[in-house]
Amino acid sequence: MSSALTDLFPHPIVQAPMAGGVSVPQLAAAVSEAGGLGFLAAGYKTADGMYQEIKQLRGLTSRPFGVNLFMPQPEYAEPAAVDVYAHQLAGEAAWYETELGDPDSGRDDGYDAKLAVLLDNPVPVVSFHFGVPSRDALDALRRAGTFTLVTATTADEARAVEQVGADAVIVQGVEAGGHQGTHRDIPENDGSGIGLLSLIAQVREAVRLPLVAAGGIMRGSQIAAVLAAGASAAQLGTAFLATPESGAQAVHKQALTNPLFTRTELTRAFSGRPARGLVNRFMREHGRYAPAAYPEIHHLTSPLRKAAAKAGDAQGMALWAGQGHRMARELPAGQLVEVLAAELAAARTAVPGGGPR
Repeated sequence: MSSALTDLFPHPIVQAPMAGGVSVPQLAAAVSEAGGLGFLAAGYKTADGMYQEIKQLRGLTSRPFGVNLFMPQPEYAEPAAVDVYAHQLAGEAAWYETELGDPDSGRDDGYDAKLAVLLDNPVPVVSFHFGVPSRDALDALRRAGTFTLVTATTADEARAVEQVGADAVIVQGVEAGGHQGTHRDIPENDGSGIGLLSLIAQVREAVRLPLVAAGGIMRGSQIAAVLAAGASAAQLGTAFLATPESGAQAVHKQALTNPLFTRTELTRAFSGRPARGLVNRFMREHGRYAPAAYPEIHHLTSPLRKAAAKAGDAQGMALWAGQGHRMARELPAGQLVEVLAAELAAARTAVPGGGPR
């Protein structure tokens, strides 16, 4: 098992890159300073916006950190379905006194420009979501001294990650909050996601790459479990969402433990791609009708989500959260890393041989 990744940070704790303004430089810096691996999310930002956040983060910490990129998406074949969904959302636009967004606002998320910035100004770690980058891109990043990871949600996807030469694979279980990082969005596969521990076992038998486990992890004992199962580190998103350094809206943070929100579901309602969030009114009313059209639906609903957040209306927001959301702790991010590390150490003591060190 390669130690090239885990040598970068003392604790096997990775802060998930949460797009949409959550993974801000202050959060990534606090995690890295505490001995984890902080991450910036470049998704939905311009290349210059990403670069400015990298500069800000470097001013906050000298420790290693990562940047996450979204892969460009293929053309959507049924624009009429987007039009039908837009018609359904007209009432939401009227309620929030806003216009629907333009579904044709771009498909590649500025990928090439962001990659160019990361090659000109290398960072320690880069990860990829929603697909597999080219071997040329990964080779170029490696020459620049960057360690690369790619998300996989199945053993077959992990094999594809290994074949293009990534340094490690992020094994994302169905428990994870936010978007599933499937390489191809196939509606017929909805509901067929694999739980994290089963997925780790399958991927370990399929590839020889180091694994970073993601999905529903909220406690150090769970980190111990995925390390014992064969992962080199654990990636946590929802656990850091409630921290004061997180850029999440206050109403989103409060919803994680609000008894009004009892469960999560995977939905296409807000973006057109399966993403796990707290079940609210918007999800219940529109989820079943949303087409498999990402990022068109993301662009379409963006003004609605912003208006709901401005109004403090949790029922109209995308409240991304993993299955362990009720276990969220409102601790400073650095303190949370320390608590998780202490819980991990205690779990390893209780179970001798509890995973790689």
